[in-house]
Amino acid sequence: MLVRICSAVILSLLLGGAAQAQAQKIQVQPPQTTFRSLFKVPDPRGEFVRLCAPHMVGRWAHPESVCGCLHDYAAATIEDADLREALLRGISETGVPTIETAWVPPSKQSEIGPTFTKIAKPTLQCMFDPATNQ
Repeated sequence: MLVRICSAVILSLLLGGAAQAQAQKIQVQPPQTTFRSLFKVPDPRGEFVRLCAPHMVGRWAHPESVCGCLHDYAAATIEDADLREALLRGISETGVPTIETAWVPPSKQSEIGPTFTKIAKPTLQCMFDPATNQ
């Protein structure tokens, strides 16, 4: 009888220890990540089109094309990075070319008007005749 009890205790300790070790292995394993996800580079154009397109639905037959054109042609005519980023923000938030004065440094706020003059033709082409820009 004593042999049976000792055998049962030893067996339960061995099985319990193995199960506990198995559980610890599962907890210690690092999360699975793929090599490709480590180097995933954000696509600024794709993100812009994703944010812009919902504002264009109902206005244009192909909202993604209009947004892509605005990014590639209208915004590309602006050399200044601050003004370009402000314009892209305005289009992606409202669906129309917009630049809020708070979005650009005070030293560049006087350039907002000339920026709209510069983008007028490519913007109209993107909206009404995108084939000429492609």
